[in-house]
Amino acid sequence: METTRISRREFLRWSLAGAAGLILGDLARHTPLLAAQPRPAPRARSVIQVWMWGGPSHLDTFDPKPNAGNDYTGPLNTVVETNVKGIVINAALPMLALQADKYAIIRGMAHGNNGHETAAYMMQTGHAPGVGLVYPSLGAIVSYFKGYSNGYTGLIPPYITLTESQGRFAEEGFLGPLYKPFATGGDPNQKIFTVDGVVAAGITEQRQRDRRDLLHGLDTLGKAMPTEPAFAQLDACEEKAYELILGDARKVFDLSQEPDELRDRYGRSKFGQSCLMARRLVEQGVPFITINYGGWDTHKQHFEAMRQKLPEFDRGLATLLQDLADRGLLDTTIVWAGGEFGRTPKVDWDAPWNGGRGHFGPCFSVLLAGGGFRGGTVVGASDAKGEKVVERPVYPQDLIGSILELLGINPDAPLPNNRGLDLKVMPASEDGPGRGRLKEII
Repeated sequence: METTRISRREFLRWSLAGAAGLILGDLARHTPLLAAQPRPAPRARSVIQVWMWGGPSHLDTFDPKPNAGNDYTGPLNTVVETNVKGIVINAALPMLALQADKYAIIRGMAHGNNGHETAAYMMQTGHAPGVGLVYPSLGAIVSYFKGYSNGYTGLIPPYITLTESQGRFAEEGFLGPLYKPFATGGDPNQKIFTVDGVVAAGITEQRQRDRRDLLHGLDTLGKAMPTEPAFAQLDACEEKAYELILGDARKVFDLSQEPDELRDRYGRSKFGQSCLMARRLVEQGVPFITINYGGWDTHKQHFEAMRQKLPEFDRGLATLLQDLADRGLLDTTIVWAGGEFGRTPKVDWDAPWNGGRGHFGPCFSVLLAGGGFRGGTVVGASDAKGEKVVERPVYPQDLIGSILELLGINPDAPLPNNRGLDLKVMPASEDGPGRGRLKEII
């Protein structure tokens, strides 16, 4: 199914209009009938998804195999005890080892797909590809149930991507462009975090006000027809937009308001500062934030890449978990870290790969924390070399269904579509291993 693409600015305009109750046309068809759905009591209000684009190696992170030999471990062949007795992770993640009481490790993730686009689609939507429909991602589903059409009043859009669109699938699916994420662009590690359509590089606040005054001065048609309803709607939309550009909401993206010591703890990297930015968005009540964290597609020279990626990941994520906990936000914020699949357990040492790891969908790991997930636990297990799941397989629809339940969203709820089909948020049980199956950690 084809999906419509719009620019970030257009998305922002649509979202702001929705906040003002001004989205017209088919929005009524997109309003979910929540009262009719049996929903569990929600325990989470927001999700931070750390999307490790390309797929991180489970052996090098949360499912180490130190006895598998050099052809599997390479130089990352040691483990570290965590602050939870009996749980070890790769020694390359010492800061996360001190936070293990806050997260659960899913070591039995599986879907068997080794293609970036198709595996990402499965991990983001919980649905199998190739059925003639493009289902919405978890972020779009959360935006649908928790966004503007259901009482969300924030000026910042309800589904944010830091900083680049994931781009390997249509996040909004058949729900349409209203539910596509707002990708900020920019780099929060720079002196000024330039957010597309909100914070412009080199443009002062006074210049923004002067531009607005010029716009009003040129609006002769609007002045000639002051009672025209369409112009009144546009004026209200503009007012909301400028509240974001010039008002308090703009300050949310200003990381200079954070103490230097805290920024240093997160790490002065794009990823570390994105984690800090995600925490600030949670404080503003944004329901879904994705940190699109690339660089994990390591077919060549994998271990050279890990020397940079793993310390950055370790510092940023460990600090995020501690910071959320310190502020009383972890209990209501789900943190999900993982990619579309894992990497091949066996290392390819031959040229041109020179110590690379390929795509691997049969067995991999994800991390889940907060929002009602019980920390200090491990779900499932892989074999001695991390090549297959031998205990408690978990599938994408199980993972996403569990997150939805903690958000108070019924996995059986209907989704609107322009074909008039009876479609549910998650696949029916007869179509897959099930939904919301992580009962042991909820």
